Amino acid sequence: MPVEFRELRWAITASQHRSLRQAAETLRIKQSTLSRRLRHLEYKLGGALFKRTNGGTRPTIEGQEFLDAARRIVDDTEALASRLKAHSRGESGRLTIGIHTSLSAGNLRATLLEHRHRFPDVETHLVDGLSDHLISDLASSAIDVAFVAEPNPRWSDRSLLLWSERVVAALPANHPLTGRDVVHWGELKREPLLMSQRGPGPEFHKLLISKMGGSDPCPPLRHDVVLDRLLSLVGVSWGILLALESATGAAYPGVTFREVHDAEGPTRLSFRAYWREDNCNPSLRPLLDLLRERYPDLSAAPGTD
Repeated sequence: MPVEFRELRWAITASQHRSLRQAAETLRIKQSTLSRRLRHLEYKLGGALFKRTNGGTRPTIEGQEFLDAARRIVDDTEALASRLKAHSRGESGRLTIGIHTSLSAGNLRATLLEHRHRFPDVETHLVDGLSDHLISDLASSAIDVAFVAEPNPRWSDRSLLLWSERVVAALPANHPLTGRDVVHWGELKREPLLMSQRGPGPEFHKLLISKMGGSDPCPPLRHDVVLDRLLSLVGVSWGILLALESATGAAYPGVTFREVHDAEGPTRLSFRAYWREDNCNPSLRPLLDLLRERYPDLSAAPGTD
């Protein structure tokens, strides 16, 4: 006859307490019920697990060998069940995130740190790229969620409005514009502009054209390198770089940051989280819940994103 998992746990508890009364109290069952179930287990196994005396209940030699093996089975099974529950709740597993901005400071960095603090067993893999590339990766399920500057007309699935970041100009420390508190768009005309072909570089170029009224903008110096390398070029007077305020969290030799303003004040780029409704990765849901907690979209109707 098959042995029930519950019977193994009861036998293990009885061996730990060496007293059926104390074991029954721990298990919150009647002593008579425990005694009857243990004898039934011994009947199934065809041998005595316990030696019953006036001084208590102790395992036999054969019983101790069985109970040691039973303890390993129970511990391994409970650990496996715990891991499965944690994974189904999104508390473990792997999450692939597409990023579109710097992590040296700002909202995205704070969000990822908070997620890591709450879910340390989730392995987070970051992917950097252009907005269109990240949206393509999202559509093909190569990534789970993307944090991208809005708007993105290519995406018609789920999204959540998050934060906005101020646009800043990274200037060589000896540049005349560093003497100003802020920089206006018109003052960047004819300045050599370093432009990354990654991250929000294309968005900056569109913004530059729109802010200058369609006139000939700064001469772009395009590079397929990450932000840190472009900031190093700014430090040696190679050119000016448009960036987001999240890039100002680290110091770069020879680089000074100034906000870029238009007639209405600071220029900002807004960000959204994009994801697929049919994404089955359990680790995604806790991240989305965290985003809704930290950045509630007050403009959305109840029950929508």
